[in-house]
Amino acid sequence: MGIRFPGESAEYRAARDRLLEQEIELRRAMEAVAVAKRGLPPGGMVPDDYAFQGRGMDGDPVDVRLSELFAPGEDSLVIYSMMFPRDPGDERPGPEGGQTALLPLAEGPCPSCTALLDQLEGAAEHVSQRVSLAVVGKAPLRRILAFAGERGWRRLRLLSSARTAYNRDYFAETAEGHQRPMLNVFHRDGETIATFGARGFSTHQPSPGKIPATSAPSSRSGTCTTSPPRAAEPRGERQSRQGCSACRHGWQPGFGTYGRLRGAAS
Repeated sequence: MGIRFPGESAEYRAARDRLLEQEIELRRAMEAVAVAKRGLPPGGMVPDDYAFQGRGMDGDPVDVRLSELFAPGEDSLVIYSMMFPRDPGDERPGPEGGQTALLPLAEGPCPSCTALLDQLEGAAEHVSQRVSLAVVGKAPLRRILAFAGERGWRRLRLLSSARTAYNRDYFAETAEGHQRPMLNVFHRDGETIATFGARGFSTHQPSPGKIPATSAPSSRSGTCTTSPPRAAEPRGERQSRQGCSACRHGWQPGFGTYGRLRGAAS
């Protein structure tokens, strides 16, 4: 016997039940895509062991190679590229206080990326039990760390990609140098590191009259990766939101459902 809410009409219930069937079909299709995604062959080999800048044990900047971002025993690495600096067409207000508020608006962080990382900060400890997770920005490391302190981010591994070609190579930067939100997943097999998957702005060519098909970590999802079978994989749903020009043209802070957690029943 199906549920019925107080006061609903028979017409509403019939329409809602039809919609529920469509939702079930959609979920099955998304699970099928997740199975296909986990069965992907190895992607392209990483062309360079990029040297990001991170905070060392003594607080000073140190070089951190991409290969060093894999935690011991982990073979999956998720790197989220935040827009710092923001898109030049983004005129939303910047931070109200702190050192970051003193930056010119165009040099500050993207508010949508900030909202997303606020959520990932809470999930990072759980995600890191399944995959290695890092966040990179094109801004100088001192700016990234200052902003992290202002936001209270303590669990995220934050790095600067300012001295590397990583953003350009992995579609987190346009030919004009504008930053784009991007989530890349890498898989390590012995000494070889290859791309496993990527989700973000500009990774798909849109159909005529349509915006690019993209997705990124969700405000409703506790885990946040598109990963090989041995790693955590997210559930969630796309959440529409107006934002900067990159967001309005296709990137939205909502994850599609890519798969199940490692060890969960299929």
